[in-house]
Amino acid sequence: MVDVSVVIPMKNEEANVGPLLEGIAEACSDVSSEIIVIDDGSDDATAAEALRMNTVLGNVRLLSHPNSAGQSAAVHSGVLAAKGRVICTLDGDGQNPPSELPKLFRPLLADETGRLGLVAGQRVARQDTLSKRWGSKFANGLRAWILKDGTRDTGCGLKGFRRDAFLTLPYFDHMHRYLPALFKRDNWEILLVDVSHRERQAGNSNYTNFRRALVGIPDLLAVSWLIRRRKKAQPQERFASGQEGN
Repeated sequence: MVDVSVVIPMKNEEANVGPLLEGIAEACSDVSSEIIVIDDGSDDATAAEALRMNTVLGNVRLLSHPNSAGQSAAVHSGVLAAKGRVICTLDGDGQNPPSELPKLFRPLLADETGRLGLVAGQRVARQDTLSKRWGSKFANGLRAWILKDGTRDTGCGLKGFRRDAFLTLPYFDHMHRYLPALFKRDNWEILLVDVSHRERQAGNSNYTNFRRALVGIPDLLAVSWLIRRRKKAQPQERFASGQEGN
């Protein structure tokens, strides 16, 4: 077991693997950690670069999807395989600075209440094209109006959460964009932190505003339905007088 597992979905990001993993190792140098790269159906040298970086860092694990299944599927595969009680995620394109990771895992590791489930990053000074920023602003506004999840930026890849809490959430494609609402649905406390953002260092984006829009509305309606149909009570074990539970 380790304190923190950093899970990174990647598709055709061979040029970003080395710099990103070196930055993660530096950011996590004061905790026991592992880095899990999920190669989501790449047709370049992403997997080979991840294996090479393990010879350098010694704590890199590689999982491969034979075909691209999407970011949520990659994150889910990584969390299932993870050894850490705290999971951190960030995008594989290098736009999420690894130096922001301690903002995510330190509150979770220090939590003594047992109620903090998710620490979600919210990008400031976002370094994206104007069309991406406009599309994201519209989507986030619509989502916040319908779900009332209390966050302005659920598309940020920088997130930290309890592994056990995540694995109780209902899985569906694109669930990574609704984690605040899903954790809130299960009565976990959520902490929002501002994080920096930077331009893509290499490669090309695998996603477009049009592609996000095609799946966004059905997903939003589905999450709204899941929230309304949540379990309304949790059991408390009771004992006869004089007995104690373990």
